[in-house]
Amino acid sequence: MSDARAAEAPWQRLSIRVVWVDVAVSILSLIPGAVAIWIFGVDPSLGTLWPLAIVAALGIVGGVSDIVRWAFTTYRITATDIERRTGLFVKRHRTLHRDRVRSVDTAAKLRHRLVGLRVVTIGAGQQTGAGESALVLDALSRAHALDLRERLLTAPAYTHAPTEPPADGHGAATTDDDAEVFTTFRPWWVVYNMFNIWAYLMAAGLLWGGFWLLSSFGFDIIAFVVRLADWGALGWAGIVLIGLIAGGMIGAIGLGVSFLLGYWHFELARVRTGSGVYLRTRRGLLSTREVNRDESRMRGLSIGEPLLWRWMGMADTNVITTGLSVWDPQEPTVILPRGPISVAKRVARDVFGSADPMTAPLTRHPPAALRRRLWWATVISAIAPVALIAPALAGAVPGWLPWATLGLWPIASTAAVIAYRALGHAIAGDHLVVRSGLFSRTTSALRRDAVSTIAIRQSILQRRLGLATVSAMTAAGWSAYEAPDVGAHDAPVFADAAAPGLLDDFIERVDVAERG
Repeated sequence: MSDARAAEAPWQRLSIRVVWVDVAVSILSLIPGAVAIWIFGVDPSLGTLWPLAIVAALGIVGGVSDIVRWAFTTYRITATDIERRTGLFVKRHRTLHRDRVRSVDTAAKLRHRLVGLRVVTIGAGQQTGAGESALVLDALSRAHALDLRERLLTAPAYTHAPTEPPADGHGAATTDDDAEVFTTFRPWWVVYNMFNIWAYLMAAGLLWGGFWLLSSFGFDIIAFVVRLADWGALGWAGIVLIGLIAGGMIGAIGLGVSFLLGYWHFELARVRTGSGVYLRTRRGLLSTREVNRDESRMRGLSIGEPLLWRWMGMADTNVITTGLSVWDPQEPTVILPRGPISVAKRVARDVFGSADPMTAPLTRHPPAALRRRLWWATVISAIAPVALIAPALAGAVPGWLPWATLGLWPIASTAAVIAYRALGHAIAGDHLVVRSGLFSRTTSALRRDAVSTIAIRQSILQRRLGLATVSAMTAAGWSAYEAPDVGAHDAPVFADAAAPGLLDDFIERVDVAERG
């Protein structure tokens, strides 16, 4: 990019509405404390109002920091680059090449939606020294954000000169997408997202927050709970049981409400634009989010089936793609909410087309793979009984405890069988397919031309059992996709087929021809 062409694009600021939103948030954060003092007559001391004081402090500090960020942030879009300058004491200038853009994400919290703002996240795949993997513009007017998304997704880099954005809040360039909708939200999917171990963490957070909030307004929630029942008559077993049931119910309701708020209006569609084809997801009731994933960067798809809920047909669906991190808390690789596996398989068929590798029959792994898992199950199960023998003989622990821990062996052996039954691999057209996992049986289909490295490894136990693990490495998703415990004689054949040409220098091919 020449300096003359860059000079044609003026530097722009974020929307001025950000300032007014932050002022409003700062004022609103003071209201709970004022209500507690003037309406409920709470003693205005730090000992009683410290939770509300923290809320007020966080609101004010967050508002002021956002105002400072707005004052010292500018950006511009040129024909070839996206640039952002920010920082008060430490100036930072970041540049992304437009041909490196992998995804464009627009999101809006409730406060943003009320004033017509959107947060634009431009993903380019790289990781900066500060831990950033995307360029974020927080926030632009809705019109400007939609226009920017259209320009980045439809105008190929190096061909179009930069254009002026629409006036703040007016004149958005909205065009009807050539969209092929794969699936939309089904309210009954909430059942798949309510019942898991996170329900108790959700309950703990809700109860802790509710306790301090009500205490700040002078309500004694502990005395209220004590009056609900004769807890002494219930005994510790009854109290624990009631606590588990009540905590599970509160957490499940919290998870259900969170899911409905986060995924209401969900839609997955394939969108064709001037510069390519994208997988687009839209979701959200109060806060909204839209992610566009470049299909030319996609390398495959993964469907995971959690162990405890496999009987429900539950599945998690993720794309294997470059430029989007699987560790991102916003989960940009997730293209479906947790739901029925029938929907996940149908979407996989729509994404892949007629040559769906997810339906390919998988090759079972040899019985030696089961023996290896049973061996490890036995070794791990024996640790606790062996470790408790000496304390039991010394009287430090009850004598029956080492014998009781032997009950871990049937559980571990069952887990070994389940893990073995999950194993499978195949070559399906242009994709390699691997399946494994105990707690989540995951089937991954990866494009063979995306494999950059193929590795075959053996542990001492694998060598004795005639097994090997084949790892296909790629610059996408989890970086490595493995077929564990393949037969040692089959491993080189599968590795060669999974990455054509990579092993040519290491494999001696013998052609047998009959001589007359």
